[in-house]
Amino acid sequence: MLLFLLLMGIVGPHCTSARTHSLKYFDTASSGVPNFPEFVSVGLVDEVEMMHYDSNTKKAEPKQDWMSKITDEDPQYWERDTQIGLSNQQVYKVGIETLKQRFNQTGG
Repeated sequence: MLLFLLLMGIVGPHCTSARTHSLKYFDTASSGVPNFPEFVSVGLVDEVEMMHYDSNTKKAEPKQDWMSKITDEDPQYWERDTQIGLSNQQVYKVGIETLKQRFNQTGG
């Protein structure tokens, strides 16, 4: 029985336990705000920023060392993430324009 428990990781010096993590993305779109990008996307793991994309740089970038190493296993990761950011930027831009028209905020 002890061997079974050791194999299952229930007892022993290196016991493992389940841990819950959170992954969140926050996207922000704006129009006509001086010195602020029209679109920003921030990814967080456990409330710590791990990636950033904005419409000024048009590039997804890692914000943690461990995210920088992701390209070791997946060289195209940041290019794909950049393409996702560009796509979302366009969607939000259209959304902002639609809202401006619906709320009669097309000028000024």
